[in-house]
Amino acid sequence: MVKLIVGLKGTGKTKTLIELVNKAAAESKGAVICIEKGSKLNYDITHKARLIDTDSFMVTDAQALYGFIAGITASNHDITDIFVDSALKICGDDMAAFATFVKEVDKLSSIAGYTCVMTVSAAIEDCMENLREYL
Repeated sequence: MVKLIVGLKGTGKTKTLIELVNKAAAESKGAVICIEKGSKLNYDITHKARLIDTDSFMVTDAQALYGFIAGITASNHDITDIFVDSALKICGDDMAAFATFVKEVDKLSSIAGYTCVMTVSAAIEDCMENLREYL
């Protein structure tokens, strides 16, 4: 299952994501993963969640991010939650590629049995029609 937190810059998306990550890490019986661009969340995310910086692994587009998440999924069978901050930015701000990526992650997360929450810096009306079901 995929859920998108969409809004323009400064609307509190990352703050909401931080709260969700920390809550999931406190309640989860498995692994909680938080993926970010850069290292701005180091002091906000509990040590119980695995925090990964995509810049360290040269993830720069939607296809690379999907492969990255698929690799994490394949290497860890007890993931309960994956969170991605600035997902559209990690995908190179390519909305069409991002929409395809979201559909693929939705299928992957359904098969693997975890929830994936992503923040998207964009106006809701700028989201493609096929992304509306994830809002």
